[in-house]
Amino acid sequence: MPAATPQAVRRQIAQGKLDPVYLIVGDDDAEMARLAADLSAVVEDELRAFNLERMYAGEKATSPAAIVESARTLPMMGERRIVVVLRAERLLKPKRRGKEEEAGDVEPVPGGGDTDLLDAYVKRPEPLTTLVFVASDVDRSRRLYKSIQKHATIVECWGLKGSSKDRVDLRQVARAAEQLVRQAVADAGQQIDPAAARLVAERAGTDIATLRGDVERLLLFAAGKPKIDLEDAQEVVSVETTQDDWAVTSAIQRGDRAEALRQLALALDAGTVSYMVLGQLGYFVRERLPGIDARRVPAAVEALFRTDLDLKTSGGDPRVLLERLVVELCRR
Repeated sequence: MPAATPQAVRRQIAQGKLDPVYLIVGDDDAEMARLAADLSAVVEDELRAFNLERMYAGEKATSPAAIVESARTLPMMGERRIVVVLRAERLLKPKRRGKEEEAGDVEPVPGGGDTDLLDAYVKRPEPLTTLVFVASDVDRSRRLYKSIQKHATIVECWGLKGSSKDRVDLRQVARAAEQLVRQAVADAGQQIDPAAARLVAERAGTDIATLRGDVERLLLFAAGKPKIDLEDAQEVVSVETTQDDWAVTSAIQRGDRAEALRQLALALDAGTVSYMVLGQLGYFVRERLPGIDARRVPAAVEALFRTDLDLKTSGGDPRVLLERLVVELCRR
């Protein structure tokens, strides 16, 4: 079945026409949680004790057999039963065994049993039940996923990235992030300076959780102001970063490779996420470098794309990849 958007599923909810099985997958935890809650809200409050069940994959009580048994239970005094399976990546992408085990083998499904029962259920679901899997990722080569892909509705919530496997276009990500910032601020009844929206967006890189968190803090910080300016954004961004947010880019701007690498090490050792650093470097390349030396921009953009792709495809140690990028950006 073709993939559905969260908006399309919400239209189904409004029309009372739910599909029997959904897979909600992605890295946008906030949107995934909201959609699962919207599906759960189909069950009337007074009947939730009977017709709504939330299960956590990986727990002893949540075996494939237990999930199927819950899904096959008919609704009581209501029209539909909702079963939500959280952390479903433990079923749909179980960890592989270590090297000491047979190559290609996988660990048994947490909670006992195997996924054959779920595979059979997906192919012939209970019409009065909606079974919802919520997963951070899936193994697309497994039989259960292929059955879900054919018979169920898949809702992808990959935040700013658009997909789990597509090459990330940093310019497109930045535009999407800025749009999200502006929309969130508008929904709060405020306005935001374009430079402020751009800073918050660039700081997050491709991390939707970081972006949402920064936007929430920004709205709290600037509550009551009709328009949020760049200084407001800088105050919010500085909360979660190191002593000098732009120490790495400042050193790159000077062409000081040794200092840039030292500041990068300090940032990573302090717990800064690699994509946070990449977002700042992207902001530097697009917003500052053209005014410093436009001739360096094409090579810098290419280096950014390559590093982002390597980070997303596990093409090397993140620290080494970022160090290589910093060295390349320092070249004059």
